[in-house]
Amino acid sequence: MREFFQQFKGHEHTPLVQFIKYGIAGAIATVVDAVIFFYCAWKILPALGANDPLPRFLHLAVTQVAEDVRDNNATLCRLIAFIFSNITAYLLNIKFVFEGGRHHRMVEIGMFYAVSGISLFVSTILMWALIHWFFTPTSYAYLVNILVSLAINYALRKFVVFKG
Repeated sequence: MREFFQQFKGHEHTPLVQFIKYGIAGAIATVVDAVIFFYCAWKILPALGANDPLPRFLHLAVTQVAEDVRDNNATLCRLIAFIFSNITAYLLNIKFVFEGGRHHRMVEIGMFYAVSGISLFVSTILMWALIHWFFTPTSYAYLVNILVSLAINYALRKFVVFKG
C-alpha cells in the first residue's frame, strides 16, 4: 500500500495511478473553470435561467435573458473560463501527471493548447446546441461540456502531447 501512495509523488507511476492523478488535476482545473464560468454566467454575462438547478440550489437571483442571448452568453462565459482553467490544467499536468519531453517545451505548450482548443470547440458547440435547440438548463449543458472535454483531453494529452 505504501508503494501505491509513493507513486503520487513523482512521474514514476502505473497507468491507474496516472489516471487518478489526472483526475485530481482535472478536478482542480474543473473547479477553477466552474467557478469562473458560473460567476460569469451569474454576474457578468447572464446565462442562467430561473429553472437552472445551481441558482435554485444556492438561492441566487438570476437575470432573465432571451434564449438566444443565454446560449451566446454561456458560450462567451465558457471561453473566459477556458483561459484560466487551461493554464491551471497545463501547470498541474506537467508537474504531477505527465512527463514532458516528447516535444520541445514551446511545441508541447502549443500542442496542449491545440488539444484543449479542439476539446473546447467540440464541447462548447454541444453545450450551445443543448441550450439553443433543447432548452437544456445551463448547468446540465455545462456538465455535458465538462464530460466531453475530459474524454477528449485525456486521450490526446496522453498519447499526443506528453510522454505516456
